[in-house]
Amino acid sequence: MRLRALLDTDALGLRLLGGEDELDRSVRGVMTTDLRDPSRYLSGGELVLTGLAWRRDADDSEPFVRILAQAGVAALAAGEAELGDVPEDLVLACARHRLPLFAVHESVAFATITEHVVRQVSGERAGDLAAVVDRHRRMMTSGPAGGGPDVVLDLLGSDLDLRAWVLSPAGRLIAGSKVTGPELPPETCAKLAAEHLAAARTGRRGPHRMVLGGSRYSLFPIRSSGRSPQAARDVRETVLSDWLLAVEADAGDWPEERLDLLQGVTQLIAVERDRRDAARTVRRRLAQEVLELVQTGAAPAEIAARLRVAAPVLLPGLGAAPHWQVVVARVEWEGGAVEGGPVAQSLLEEVLVDPLATGPEPSDRIAVAHTGDEAIALVPLPAVSTEHDGSESGLLADALLQTVREPLSAGLNDDGRLTLGVSAAVHSAEGLRGALEEARHARRVAAARPGRVCAAGHQELASHVLLLPFVPDDVRRAFTARLLDPLKDYDQRHRAELIPTLEAFLECDGSWTRCATRLHLHVNTLRYRVGRIEQLTGRDLSRLEDKLDFFLALRMS
Repeated sequence: MRLRALLDTDALGLRLLGGEDELDRSVRGVMTTDLRDPSRYLSGGELVLTGLAWRRDADDSEPFVRILAQAGVAALAAGEAELGDVPEDLVLACARHRLPLFAVHESVAFATITEHVVRQVSGERAGDLAAVVDRHRRMMTSGPAGGGPDVVLDLLGSDLDLRAWVLSPAGRLIAGSKVTGPELPPETCAKLAAEHLAAARTGRRGPHRMVLGGSRYSLFPIRSSGRSPQAARDVRETVLSDWLLAVEADAGDWPEERLDLLQGVTQLIAVERDRRDAARTVRRRLAQEVLELVQTGAAPAEIAARLRVAAPVLLPGLGAAPHWQVVVARVEWEGGAVEGGPVAQSLLEEVLVDPLATGPEPSDRIAVAHTGDEAIALVPLPAVSTEHDGSESGLLADALLQTVREPLSAGLNDDGRLTLGVSAAVHSAEGLRGALEEARHARRVAAARPGRVCAAGHQELASHVLLLPFVPDDVRRAFTARLLDPLKDYDQRHRAELIPTLEAFLECDGSWTRCATRLHLHVNTLRYRVGRIEQLTGRDLSRLEDKLDFFLALRMS
């Protein structure tokens, strides 16, 4: 606002004492002080209010005014309650430094002036920012993206001093202002997302407010730009896929203008979200095509050809053909009124992104299809050395849900469940059907556990589980291949005879002397081969459980 506007408001009780030529100066804020040197608290553009307690005699006015002028304040307003009329020495000092001076009537409280100026300044800045937001929205809806959500969050930080972040429903940081300080810690993101999802399940309208770590936050839902709040028949259809805007402020006492501005910001960010969803269409179609081939028993060569098409889309620039993992998810609601497949698909696309990775780009490397109430993800893994060392690669079930369990449980509330199964990594199209069945079986293992959010991985399908009659043949074959293929591959390359050595070692009940005699080997040679078997498979042949796994795998191969 301009200084001139202060004189047009009778309720402020201001009388101009000097500086008529400077009334077009802009006022950016208000500061009340009686310090002799308030320079450390001034940033320029303020209207300074003072009760003159700093003035002991006429010589004090000159240095005080000089400090204000050097700091670039807009004007000085002196109260008449303490000394009556404003001293002439202060009027002259302000004239020398071309600093506009107002007298404040004793009946007017400084708080009244402060509230008026702050309201006017904030309203004008919000209006200017709203125009910028609207311009960005038009640009993003009619042409290429205008920089993503970071741009408008930077505007909130620079123009309204609001720290704001965009979060996924699983608590992943998608975007944040670069001008408002450090990013939110992952644990804070998870708690904010959990609060938002819990509030959304109750049907309360946003913004939702909460206090966390001594800071107040307001949470605004970000819905698809083409969908109104009433468009979904049931909140459960979208609660696990909607983004949210978290603002470090209490929006409870905000004027309508500022609330409308934040609503415009969420609409602008929703455009970016819709672009991301549109970009996923190709990856979803690829996953659907591969899934149909696998489930209909297509030839491995046909599946491999489709995987070769998918690989450069999911991992552009990758030199070698990747390995693959399959992740199966199921979202089930009590009563069955909401179809779980699309919900699980959107959720799995989010959960499979590293929770510590910011921005929407990492999701470009995930292909998820859904069939019925089940979502199935095809996850590419960069192919590493062909020399298998027995270590686990790819996604692990427990780690997958560790950081997202809290917010997802809040979104599922008391009537929903998420169960998830993860296969081992497979190296070819031949193993993909087994990986799918393995992931499905692991999900059923997770479903048998208590809790709203449960996961299980292939590591939990131990040999005693494979003895059960309901385990699919494909799961048995996948177990056998995962355990023995590294040994078979090594034998083919090095003629090391690890498989015959393993068979003989188990038949001799782990006796080093008997086995070495049977194979006509020195005991040290036998120990080397057994050590190599353990290294390649990650197993320990001194453990009964691992011996049983090898025994069953050899019997089923």
